Amino acid sequence: MALFQNLGKYKDFGLLIMRVGLGVMMIVHGFPKMMGGVETWTKLGGSMGVLGIHFLPIFWGFMAGVTEVVGGLFLLIGLWTRPTLLFLAFTMIVAALVHFGKGDGIKGASHAIELCCVFIGLLFIGPGKYSVDKK
Repeated sequence: MALFQNLGKYKDFGLLIMRVGLGVMMIVHGFPKMMGGVETWTKLGGSMGVLGIHFLPIFWGFMAGVTEVVGGLFLLIGLWTRPTLLFLAFTMIVAALVHFGKGDGIKGASHAIELCCVFIGLLFIGPGKYSVDKK
């Protein structure tokens, strides 16, 4: 269609929209986890049990919150984008495994799986030119 023919010129703008939208949402989801305190961190860090890691749940829980907030901020501005995407993808893998472990099935894990796929896709594409990294 003629209407969509020229949109390829705006790939970097599309990447900016994706980065900003995903970054803001990761901050929104991660902020309560990061600020939740020891009880929240312990519960969240217990999720690492799906990988056989049962030590230091407070640390892992806090790091999950930090990954979402700081990772969301870095994604938003395009700073250290690829390493950030690795951390965010790992966090979503753990989240999906937790949902499967609870018996939620694919419907329960779908949001984490979708985000993981987007993060891995962006890992290959890069942040685009409207970022601190500037590809």
